[in-house]
Amino acid sequence: MRIGLIGTGRIGAFHAVTLAGLPAVTGIVVHDADERSARAVALEVGAQYAGDLDGLLGAGLDGVVVAAPTAFHAGLVLAAGKAGLPTFCEKPVAGTLEETDTVLAALDAASVPLQIGFQRRFDAGYQAVREAVADGRLGWTHTLRACTSDPAPPHPGYLPASGGIFRDCSVHDYDIVRWVTGREVGEVYATGANRGEGFFAAAGDVDTAVTLLTLDDGTLASCTATRYNGAGYDVRLEVCGSKGTLAAGLTDQAPLTSAEGAPWPAGTPYGGFMERFRHAYRAELSAFTEVVAGARPSPCTGQDARAALAVAEAAVRSRAEGRPVRLAPPV
Repeated sequence: MRIGLIGTGRIGAFHAVTLAGLPAVTGIVVHDADERSARAVALEVGAQYAGDLDGLLGAGLDGVVVAAPTAFHAGLVLAAGKAGLPTFCEKPVAGTLEETDTVLAALDAASVPLQIGFQRRFDAGYQAVREAVADGRLGWTHTLRACTSDPAPPHPGYLPASGGIFRDCSVHDYDIVRWVTGREVGEVYATGANRGEGFFAAAGDVDTAVTLLTLDDGTLASCTATRYNGAGYDVRLEVCGSKGTLAAGLTDQAPLTSAEGAPWPAGTPYGGFMERFRHAYRAELSAFTEVVAGARPSPCTGQDARAALAVAEAAVRSRAEGRPVRLAPPV
């Protein structure tokens, strides 16, 4: 199958290499507003270069991968949907819930499948935790503890388009909490702080945040996020039940140091998200080729993306207003 790739920045270039290594992909067509970047990626992976969006969409594609900056997601997904092409899109679908609803309604009307890039769903550890919850090995779940800790802050120029720490970082934890438990979020309480560079506060953002989620069955989940974890990239999830606890991401590369002197970490800490989730990224794009082939439904739908964004929006409001925010049950 032929796959179009829109966006050849850091994650787009990474996806290009992954797509080139998938047996189901026989051809790749790439486009980016930065022609030099797109041509360089095309040369690296043996892809065809398209000078504009129409050229890409008219190149005999079977599916499209959207890895452009967030502000362009909605328009690009709509264009791919209008062309009748199954689409994979990095989160989010759009910057607001209202725009997300508009995009999803158009795709539903066109019967075009959409898969969202929440790659943690394809990580072996998170999948094992989900299975343990589903089969009752942990008993009834009472607490989840999720963390997303970046080793260093992004460039200041990244912040205005990022949507802030809740939409950019913690949204992955919100999605995985829903996916692992199979429950919806009923209430959100969030707070944050700035003890690092001043450009976070200048952008109306925080560099460290905590969100407390109350799920619809009473289970509690805490989601922490920070831009300052100098020990390394740390992403984990602990699920605690009446019969036991299971953790994802607690490998010998987790950047944790034991106060009791245990030999931890035994390996080299992860340097970033692409290293930590390399296998998951390949698995999610492999799954997308099955969606394109009509062999399976989308494993992470537009409605999943909307639900995670709704939690993030509630977290932003909660921090601003200093109170818990209730979420309406999904329709």
